[in-house]
Amino acid sequence: MGRYERSKSAILLGFLVLNLTQLVMGRFVVEKNSLRVTSPDSIKGTHDSAIGNFGIPQYGGSMSGTVVYPKENQKGCKTFSDFGSSFKPKSGAMPNFLLVDRGDCLFALKVWNAQNAGASAVLVADEVDEALITMDSPEEERSSAKYIENITIPSALIEKSFGEKLKKAISAGEMVSVNLDWREAVPHPDDRVEYELWTNSNDECGFKCDMLMNFVKDFKGAAQILEKGGYTQFTPHYITWYCPQAFTVSKQCKSQCINHGRYCAPDPEQDFSTGYDGKDVVLENLRQLCVFRVANETKKPWIWWDYVTDFQIRCPMKEKKYNKECADMVIKSLGLDLKKIEKCMGDSDADSDNSVLKEEQEAQVGKGSRGDVTILPTLVVNNRQYRGKLAKGAVLKALCAGFEETTEPAVCLSNDVETNECLDNNGGCWQDKAANLTACKDTFRGRVCECPVVNGVQFRGDGYSSCAATGPGRCKINNGGCWQDTRDGRSFSACMDHEGGKCACPPGFKGDGVKSCEDVDECKDKKACQCAECSCKNTWGSYDCSCSGDLLYIRDHDTCISKRATEVKSGWAAVWVILIGLGMAGGGGFLVYKYRWRSYMDSEIRAIMAQYMPLDSQNEVPNHLSDDRA
Repeated sequence: MGRYERSKSAILLGFLVLNLTQLVMGRFVVEKNSLRVTSPDSIKGTHDSAIGNFGIPQYGGSMSGTVVYPKENQKGCKTFSDFGSSFKPKSGAMPNFLLVDRGDCLFALKVWNAQNAGASAVLVADEVDEALITMDSPEEERSSAKYIENITIPSALIEKSFGEKLKKAISAGEMVSVNLDWREAVPHPDDRVEYELWTNSNDECGFKCDMLMNFVKDFKGAAQILEKGGYTQFTPHYITWYCPQAFTVSKQCKSQCINHGRYCAPDPEQDFSTGYDGKDVVLENLRQLCVFRVANETKKPWIWWDYVTDFQIRCPMKEKKYNKECADMVIKSLGLDLKKIEKCMGDSDADSDNSVLKEEQEAQVGKGSRGDVTILPTLVVNNRQYRGKLAKGAVLKALCAGFEETTEPAVCLSNDVETNECLDNNGGCWQDKAANLTACKDTFRGRVCECPVVNGVQFRGDGYSSCAATGPGRCKINNGGCWQDTRDGRSFSACMDHEGGKCACPPGFKGDGVKSCEDVDECKDKKACQCAECSCKNTWGSYDCSCSGDLLYIRDHDTCISKRATEVKSGWAAVWVILIGLGMAGGGGFLVYKYRWRSYMDSEIRAIMAQYMPLDSQNEVPNHLSDDRA
């Protein structure tokens, strides 16, 4: 390429950048979260902070900590271990939020160094008095790509004046406590979350393209579950811009645009003379938009995720398969109507507007609370631009924050969005290590301390210092937290298995019923064996009484009686039982005899009476007398 051609290309590229800037500079909205100072009183209050576009903001939750300002490496551009600094909180202490100054290095590098030093969050104080901006990750920094992917702590930019107040309070030896709140960072107007992803089919644009492709592959499963369940409504979008009128007939503009310069995309290799052209990217972006529209018509919009991931795998630029033929194979494999998709795409050579891409350009301009789309990729949740790491867990947490509490789907309570706060000191909640029970629950909104339900048994308490099993079945769970012991094959428990039951030592024991129950010496306390002939021997949980000589102890009456008298009494009792039995048998026999005799006599009398006085209900009974009458 000659010097003239290179200059012309550079001028055109400059116009394209200027055009894009004019297109999206209409209104840039910085996504913010609330930062509230709780102490000292001199600076107590709420301030705005701009959410960093890397790391993992705690969408739907909040975080409290103590602000620390380093004595050295105050801009955070070098590793803090070089200065012997560590900001990891001591056991039982609040997390440390590291305050650093803006300047000299990338925002992301400051946060990465702070994270490695043990900080839980980072506040970057602006160096000039200006409106807050979004701290973004670099476009083409391959060297920084590795650490940006591994940033997991949240960060925010604060105004210079507010930063100076924090520094002044810290230098005065005061403890500065703040609370970062992301609970209203995502609005939740109804029971369905609407979100959109501004993406690109170009897979050769560096670190951000790699990050985007990995995200789409990882997030596909969760996205389809949410969409199929009716919990979310997803819409993909693609950024394009137009070529300046003066260059529409140039070679460079023709290679980057379709429809006579109306819809353009940057050259994938940033070299107009080799590889794929920008218009190839525009056409594939258009195809993916039409795939979504056709899939949406069949009530299966989630197929878009299948097409995009399959196209990335089967049709990469590196293998020279980024073309219509490969795309058509993917479309057919998913059972989509190829003719409808081609009709939706229209004629890319026509000197007229493409309705699909025109809508996309109009959608780039911010509306309502959403700013213009200026960063690619961009995720918008409930009309608010997401800020943070584009990773499955982080994005799922932001989506779940868009639901009202208690209305979120089950996927929001999965391991993918857990904050894992329970791993550190059990989250400060109650736990029973012996029974392996805890009141700590990890959710995407942060940990909560709630007494658990175990095998149908509800534990009740504040969840922080106490939880006790209540109701039927409570004694089956760690014996209801009550005392129990077994000796010589005999077991005793202080647990009372009923609603409202408390721990009470059983008869024969005394104590609190929780930690201990001591055996009561009934013999010593003279509560048993008080008869003159009795001798008492204490046993664990009970006692044994015996009588001297041939006497026999009667426990119910606490007395001793002679065994001979007992035998005589037993003999007379047997005699009486026999006599009573014989009497009952005789009486029964007499009744049977009486009944049968009476029945026989009744039948005989009826027979005689029937001969001489026939009953009305009987026919005349014939007899052997002569029928002759006088």
